[in-house]
Amino acid sequence: MRRLAISIITAYALASCAPTPPQNAPLAHGETYPDYRGVTVPRAIAPLNFMFTSDSVDAWCASFKTRGETLRLGGWGRKVTIDEDDWRNLMTDTMAERVDVEVFFRTGGEFRRDTFSFSISDDAFDPYVTYRLIEPGYEVWNAIQIEERDMTSFATRILADNASLDGKCMNCHLHGQQGQTTLFHLRGEGGGTMLARGGELRKVTLRNDSMKGGAVYGEIDSSGRYGVFSTNVIIPALHSQGSRRLEVYDTESDLCIADFDQRRMILSPLVRGDASLETFPCFAPDGRTVYFCSAPAKPVPDSIATLRYSILSIGFDGERWAESVDTVWSAERGGGSASFPKVSPDGRFLLFACSASGTFPIWHRETDLRMLDLSDGHEVDVSRLNSCVSESYHTWASSGRWVVFASKRGDGQYGRVFVAHVGQDGRVGRPFVIPQRDPEADLLCLKSYNIPDVSPLPAPFGRKEVERVYRETSAINFR
Repeated sequence: MRRLAISIITAYALASCAPTPPQNAPLAHGETYPDYRGVTVPRAIAPLNFMFTSDSVDAWCASFKTRGETLRLGGWGRKVTIDEDDWRNLMTDTMAERVDVEVFFRTGGEFRRDTFSFSISDDAFDPYVTYRLIEPGYEVWNAIQIEERDMTSFATRILADNASLDGKCMNCHLHGQQGQTTLFHLRGEGGGTMLARGGELRKVTLRNDSMKGGAVYGEIDSSGRYGVFSTNVIIPALHSQGSRRLEVYDTESDLCIADFDQRRMILSPLVRGDASLETFPCFAPDGRTVYFCSAPAKPVPDSIATLRYSILSIGFDGERWAESVDTVWSAERGGGSASFPKVSPDGRFLLFACSASGTFPIWHRETDLRMLDLSDGHEVDVSRLNSCVSESYHTWASSGRWVVFASKRGDGQYGRVFVAHVGQDGRVGRPFVIPQRDPEADLLCLKSYNIPDVSPLPAPFGRKEVERVYRETSAINFR
C-alpha cells in the first residue's frame, strides 16, 4: 500500500495515492481495529495505526488535526498506517491536547465519512513494556520468549528465549527501582532467578532450608534492596466449569522477603504455615507495608469453587515483619476472590483483579479489575477498564498516571496489552491496546502477551547475556 503525507489542506489525497473522496460523503461509523475513539494517549506513543474490519473497504483518506498541525494521508486497502516521523511532528505540537480524525473509506464502490477524536496527555509514561510471549495454555509452554517493546516506537527485542535455555520455563519477570533492578525466574535444573542489579546479571536461588519452595510471584521495593515473594506449590487442572477450562490452585503457599544486599531470606510465622494460603505480595511505595492475598486453607480441588482470597497487609521495617496483620479488603464482604494487588506510586490506590473464586483469574471470564482508595477504603469505579472477558496482570507506571494490563477482550483466548490513563482522583480513561506497525499483527499473533510490566528504562540485559549466565555460572545461594 502506498501512502503520502502532505502539509497543505487543499486536498485529501492525490490520484496517484488513493481515490479522491467527495466532500459530501455520508456519515457512517467505520468499524476499526484497534478502536481509538475517545482514548487518552501519552504524547510520545507510537503511531495509532488502525484497520477497517470489513474486507470490502478498499481505499481510504484520513486527516489528523491538532490546534496547530494537520496530517493528511491516503492509501489503498483497509489499513491506515502512519509514518513515524510524520506522527512525531503531529504529536509534538505542545499546544495540542486533542487530535481530531476525519477518515473517508470506500466500501462497495462508495465513500463514507467517519469522525472521531482522542486526547493527548503529558503525564509521564514509562515507555518500555516487558511481557512473556506464550501459548494460552499450560500444556504448550515449551516455546516461551520474554520480549521488550518500546511503546514510543515499534522497536522490540528479545530479553530471553527458552529455545536457547534448554527449553526451561521462564516466568514472573518484573522491574523495580526505576528499571535498575530486574528479575525473572528460570525453572528447572541449572536454573534460578536471573537478577540484574547494580549493572550485573547474576543467577541466584531465592530460598533457604526453612522454606517449602523457591520464590514465585513478587515485587521489588522502591530501593531495589528487597523483594517480597510468595512460595507456592502450584497445581494446574483442566475441568468443565462453564468457561473456566483451566484452573490453577495452590496446595501450599507462604510469603518471604529477599534481602539482595545480605543474600538472606526474611521469614515470619504470621505469613507462613498450613492454616492459610498467602500469595501475590506487593510493597507499598515506601517499602514499609506488604499487601498480599490470603485465604483459609481448604481441601482442593474439591472446594475450589468456594476458595476466596481477601487482601491483607502487614508491616515491614527493613529487618523484620510486623507482629500483626490487617484486613484491607474482605472477600466475604467484597463478593469475590482477589488476586494481583498493586499499589499506586503515591500510595493512595490499590488496584486488583477480582474473580468469583480461586487464585488464577486468567481463564475466569468474569474477572474484572477493581480499585480501592486506601485513604478511606472506598471502592473507586474503574468499570471502564473491564470487558466481558478477563482482565488481569496489571501494573502502574512510575508516575501513577497510567495503568498497563493484560486483557482477552476481542477473541477471548489471547491476552493483549492495554493502557489506560488514570487521573489524580482515580478516574480512569478508556483503555487502548498498544499500537502495532501492522494493525493486524495482534489478530494474527497466536501467542498471548503475558504478565506485562513497565519500566522507564530498557532492561539492562539481553538474551545472549542471559544464556551466558545460565550456562557459565552457578546460582548464588541465599541463607
